[in-house]
Amino acid sequence: MIFIYKILTNILYPFFIIIIYLRKFLSKEDKTRYKEKIFISNFNKLKKKENVIWFHAASVGEFKSILPIIYQLNKFKIKLNFLITTTTLSSSIVAKQEIKFLRNVEHRFFPLDVGFLINNFLDNCKPKAIFFVDSEIWPNLLLNAKKRKIPLALINARITNKTFKRWILFPNTAKKIFGLFDLCLCSNFETKKYLKELNAKNVYFNGNIKLISIINKKKMLIQNKNLLANKHFWLAASTHDQEEVFCLKVHQEIKKKIRNIITIIAPRHIERVKEIKTYAEHSNLKTQIINKHGRILKDKEILIINSLGYLNTYFQHAKSVFIGKSLNKKLIRDGGQNPIDAAKLGCKVYHGPYVYNFKDIYEILKKNNISTKIKNFKELSKNLLKDLKKSSKKNKKNSLLIDKYGKKTLVKTMRYLNKFLLDAVK
Repeated sequence: MIFIYKILTNILYPFFIIIIYLRKFLSKEDKTRYKEKIFISNFNKLKKKENVIWFHAASVGEFKSILPIIYQLNKFKIKLNFLITTTTLSSSIVAKQEIKFLRNVEHRFFPLDVGFLINNFLDNCKPKAIFFVDSEIWPNLLLNAKKRKIPLALINARITNKTFKRWILFPNTAKKIFGLFDLCLCSNFETKKYLKELNAKNVYFNGNIKLISIINKKKMLIQNKNLLANKHFWLAASTHDQEEVFCLKVHQEIKKKIRNIITIIAPRHIERVKEIKTYAEHSNLKTQIINKHGRILKDKEILIINSLGYLNTYFQHAKSVFIGKSLNKKLIRDGGQNPIDAAKLGCKVYHGPYVYNFKDIYEILKKNNISTKIKNFKELSKNLLKDLKKSSKKNKKNSLLIDKYGKKTLVKTMRYLNKFLLDAVK
């Protein structure tokens, strides 16, 4: 199967190029940097090449989770330089904001997992060690890195039952691929069990590193702060298709009791903002799309966020938040978006029944009365009305509690990573 994978990725390379170009025209790729994924000529050389440690983090959540680790590794007794690769447009935008003051950290888009591209990329960056974050498994990269004797680690590993069943269809291939890792740190016990069955070595559970993400309140926009402080509002974050319609129903239900209620919607994919605005206007709701520095108009009741990397600004002022990708039954094994930042900023978190991707996190939140599962729009409306009538003060205990979990996870994680890097960087 590995041989077939190598052949197929080479054969399909021209089609991958076409797909990337199509995504660019659909505004799903960076308009200038998209070529980093597909052409050797666009593999920009690193500014600092000594002791390069490569983290591959697919999207925003994974990227944010490794920043505290990099801050800790900057205290390492040997000077390190870091390469972070991601695959999504949103992650590149957040990366640009977050690493601009870190002189030894550079961001690149992850190249397609095609043999000759991967080999050239490895020649270019010459990493001393490679960390894969979450569920990112790329066979050509793993195999070529192992040939070069580059230490490999999988951190915050997450393998769902669905993913495990796919891998186990080809047991010999799966065991060879997962046997390449020198260290595996899991985000939950389920993954630990699956990794051991897949022949992974040095498998440990320390907790979910997304709990250790750092929120820099100094970077938050203060735009509209005074207006939000004096209004009744709630926030629907990381929503997916049809969840916005659900949120509009919630808004209309609350409006029966609170006439000046404001609903803020932050879709997971901001290219959908015009579509969401159309939904709202069809319901005769006064709607505004808010850009990064936009001011909220006084007569608007539905606000749609049209910028990436600023969601925490709204979490900071909101008492109650609904987290999306949790209402569609088709996502029973792939549902849920990250609720951690909302909880850290003292919000009461609501979600639908389907949160498989973050079920371990939601178990912690539920146990501490930070989150509540809702089944329909009337149930959410009823809970939000109660919240809106309570004191406007945020629950600081929630923030301290999540930070406590995060610090424990970070300490345990760094024990393994420091030892791993001592062997890798000599």
